[in-house]
Amino acid sequence: MTITYDPKHPKYLDEKDVRDELTRVYDLCHGCRLCFKFCTSFPTLFDFIDQHDDQDAGKLTVAQQDQVIDECFQCKLCYINCPYIPGQSEWELDFPRLMLRADAMRHANDQVSLRDRVTTNVMGRTDLLGKVATKTAPVMNKMMGAKPGSFVRKAIEVTTGVSGERVLPPFAKQRFTTWFKRRPKLRIGKRQGRVAVFPTCLVEYQAPGIGQDLVKVYERNGVECTLADTTQCCGAPFLHSGDIESFTKIAEKNVAELANTVRKGNDIVVPQPTCGYVLKKDYLDYVGGPDAQLVAEHTYDASEYLIKLHKAEGTALDIEFAGDIPETITYHTPCHLRAQNIGLKSRDLMKLTGAKIKLVQQCSGIDGMWGLRAENAELSIPIGRKLGDEIIKAGGDVVVGDCHLANGAINEQTGQISLHPLQVVARAYGIPEE
Repeated sequence: MTITYDPKHPKYLDEKDVRDELTRVYDLCHGCRLCFKFCTSFPTLFDFIDQHDDQDAGKLTVAQQDQVIDECFQCKLCYINCPYIPGQSEWELDFPRLMLRADAMRHANDQVSLRDRVTTNVMGRTDLLGKVATKTAPVMNKMMGAKPGSFVRKAIEVTTGVSGERVLPPFAKQRFTTWFKRRPKLRIGKRQGRVAVFPTCLVEYQAPGIGQDLVKVYERNGVECTLADTTQCCGAPFLHSGDIESFTKIAEKNVAELANTVRKGNDIVVPQPTCGYVLKKDYLDYVGGPDAQLVAEHTYDASEYLIKLHKAEGTALDIEFAGDIPETITYHTPCHLRAQNIGLKSRDLMKLTGAKIKLVQQCSGIDGMWGLRAENAELSIPIGRKLGDEIIKAGGDVVVGDCHLANGAINEQTGQISLHPLQVVARAYGIPEE
């Protein structure tokens, strides 16, 4: 049994070693139970072990071990809640990264079905899908926008593995990078910073308005914006599906180009929390080295960078808001933003407008692509329903969240369209929507 989260370790993909480590960790989790509320993995695990009079985690079958793995959707919340994490305990327990290791082991040892591999290949090639979809947006959106459960959606599920029961976000007609390159250049008077925008697939192909408002808010505050040297997918869909070979190829290329971006004097700004987490945390594990460290040290969430600017000596944000300001905002805090341990910077930013913020911290059950896969819909949709109930209960004038995928789950469950925090700030400044 080897306690390692290093994908380059010779035992990382060894099945016996991984399963022995699963037994050790499952036993620790069963004895602790602090994370029972975060996802179904833990109640499932506890039920399996409680079936044995001696409560021996070593008696779990391979299928039972794998069911716990399959129900983990990498929300990371157990990591920030766990008292046994590396560096703080001799037990060195990092449940999310162990689940990634187990997924990678099963993928490498051909323990993943052909159906799962097909779905991963469809969902993982976000740039290819996005480029095609934005060029054929009317047709693509008509198909994807078909009623959940309809014949069209069932056909899409059969061919791609994407659940026919989920409401899917539409694709834009114009990509964010196309807009950025065509927009009139703005001369910055008093420059307070220089950033390169890593738009993410969601902003690039589906929600370019988020990127547009980000740029306008940044430029209003004296921050010069450019595009990162690479704007391709961060690779998260492959990582979370266990295909670390495909993920590492993407990650190595991105690290090299993003490090070059930083060396030009730019910080990197990411408007989506899952992708920001990958750049800050996962590239360190799977690529490593000085370039990955440089990228991690200079990567910021979109709101995190602005609050840093506001609090730093010699710089400050424009806090004169003459536009539309909601009285109350229901703010959903995405799991992958909370897992970054940077505090609630989007809340702090929106509070500058004078709005009252109501927090909702229920997981959406999407977390990357996990919740959109057909085989996970039965588990994912009830989690999203809990989030919808919390949003309705909070009753804010507008609903806001940093994660476009989680916002899709909110729309699915409540019928309300969620905004990104930078969109709220843009409207508060009086910046019109494109």
